[in-house]
Amino acid sequence: MQKKIEKALFFVGIAISLLHIYFNIFGILPGLWQNSLHYSGFAILCTLSYPMFSGKKERSRFILTIDIIIGITAAISALYLISMEDAIYARGVHLALPEWIAGILLILSALELTRRTTGPIIPILIILALTYVGWWGGLLDGVFRFSGLTSETILFRSIYGDDGLFGNIARISSTFVFMFILFGAFLLRSGAGDFVINLARAVAGRTVGGPGLVAVFASGLTGTISGSAVANTASTGVITIPLMKKAGFPPKFAAGVEAAASTGGQLMPPIMGAGAFVMASYTQIPYTTIVTVSVLPAILYFATVAFFVRIEAKKRNVQVIEDERVKPMEVLKKGGLPFLLPITVLIGLLVFGFTPTYAAGISILAVIAASWLTPNRMGPRAILEALALGAKNMTMTAILLCSVGLIVNVIATTGIGNTFSLMITNWAGHSLIIAIILIALASLVLGMGLPVTAAYIVLGTLSAPALYNLIIDNKLIELIAAGLLSEEAKAIFMLALPEKVGMLNHSMGLDQAAALLAAVPPDLAGTLRDIAVGGSTATFALLSAHMIIFWLSQDSNVTPPVCLTAFTAAAIAKTPPMSTGLESWKIAKGIYIMPLLFAYTPFLGGSWYEVISIFLFALIGVYAFTGAIQGYLEQKLSWVLRLVVLGLAFSLLAPSNILIHSAAAIAFTFLLFFNVKRGQAQTLTPEPATK
Repeated sequence: MQKKIEKALFFVGIAISLLHIYFNIFGILPGLWQNSLHYSGFAILCTLSYPMFSGKKERSRFILTIDIIIGITAAISALYLISMEDAIYARGVHLALPEWIAGILLILSALELTRRTTGPIIPILIILALTYVGWWGGLLDGVFRFSGLTSETILFRSIYGDDGLFGNIARISSTFVFMFILFGAFLLRSGAGDFVINLARAVAGRTVGGPGLVAVFASGLTGTISGSAVANTASTGVITIPLMKKAGFPPKFAAGVEAAASTGGQLMPPIMGAGAFVMASYTQIPYTTIVTVSVLPAILYFATVAFFVRIEAKKRNVQVIEDERVKPMEVLKKGGLPFLLPITVLIGLLVFGFTPTYAAGISILAVIAASWLTPNRMGPRAILEALALGAKNMTMTAILLCSVGLIVNVIATTGIGNTFSLMITNWAGHSLIIAIILIALASLVLGMGLPVTAAYIVLGTLSAPALYNLIIDNKLIELIAAGLLSEEAKAIFMLALPEKVGMLNHSMGLDQAAALLAAVPPDLAGTLRDIAVGGSTATFALLSAHMIIFWLSQDSNVTPPVCLTAFTAAAIAKTPPMSTGLESWKIAKGIYIMPLLFAYTPFLGGSWYEVISIFLFALIGVYAFTGAIQGYLEQKLSWVLRLVVLGLAFSLLAPSNILIHSAAAIAFTFLLFFNVKRGQAQTLTPEPATK
């Protein structure tokens, strides 16, 4: 029975992949048809891949039959409803009985398939969302009260709405996300996964703490292929965790490093999971801009994990593993081209302005061509296996992205996003740092039940406007304090606060400027933001808001009580899951540092000089921060020195001028040199003889 299921998965997966290649490369279909076909194919694949009762080792013939019926019913319902769109409009947007039946079956299938792939939380949220607009929203008082929609309106908008089941998020899933997942599958089938591990071992294997650095390096590169933190951990962890344990790292630390490094795979361009594509769609900022500005923050994140590895290796005197003698050129000769050439082609096409789907399609051809220059040539069988693997790897993401549209549709319909944003602004008291903390807490709670991409979509819809306004307000306060407001912006102040407009012609303190801005009525504040801070500044403020949320949405991978990536690593290392989660949370501190840089510095939108300066000083700062946390900086730190190093780390990471950053960097360098010399002196001084 299992062999028959695998054979069916193989052929259905091939058919789905070929259909999507046609969508994205060779043909153009109306959006609703493309998205409904996308959902239909993965509904069938999902019922074959994910049994109704996951605890059973093997499905009975009866259960398999029921599963197949569910998948086919979902597919037929989706295609039937899209075929009836014109007829529904011709009736004045009224549904006939067959359309009611098909619509209800479609919603039920979305609930069931999402339950199978991601657990019960998202189906519960969908039910709460749909019943909110139809029933219990009208029972509430205050800002969240919403007069109910009719069942017909809810069903129609859920299917045909721009944010519904077959709406914008489903379009992202059927285009960008699928093509990059398929590209990753071709890379994996060509042997790129083994190449990444071997290259990491060749580059970092014989350095101090080498096996841990192998995990960092390999996970960063593997994230380029998979875009999934859990898949990243499962694929690289089975090699890197035993290597780290063999070298002398504690098992819990080894698992924590792998979990933290694998989480970074979702932050590493050019794929970044599905988040970069969703962000590009939400913000209308080009995908290439998003991945370009993400490179240096991703490097900083992996540098933070690498610093933890080095410091732990020094603390425990971890030795180099002598059998790590792989040379980089040998690795490249054995299979480097199927990885390096397609990635180069992909990045080149994106830089030259080709669409991501086109770039991914050409890069898939580059994988096949490059494989013929290596011993691992991809023939027809290997190509078919890669097509099937791509569809299989996409199943959960496709079902999730389509289904979460039902929640986003309700948020868009009711305006809850704006209400929630206003609540964040009020709770934060116009403080950006408090708003970030609130969003981080919300992200952690959502991440306990939602995959990272879904958490980002929900949080981005709810809280990005508030974060954007607060970031823009910080820019406005600086302009007001410096007396640099434009005449158009002063005219808004003339309407809002005519008695204080004269103050705008002179410089003032930041606190005074903030108080002046806070006095502007909310109905005029939005207009003031648009006029005073426009162009590229507003664009990068919007990008900063979404990047903050995207980075914070990753923390559920490594933060207890529910951290699937850390739990996966713990299973490999055979360590307690919860304590491993705490270890990974400590190591993954870059997840919280980078959002602060996005919020308070021009790291994403500044000039090249500003961006490189922030990067270099932040690199020193995260090293100092790691040393302060670990109490070790090439040698053990006393408590006094730990506090000093922590202060220097804050000075290097906090927004400031070049003189303060330079002084902090010089002070840290001297302190590091002093600590190394102190440690060496203690080592050379013989201990007094005991009587």
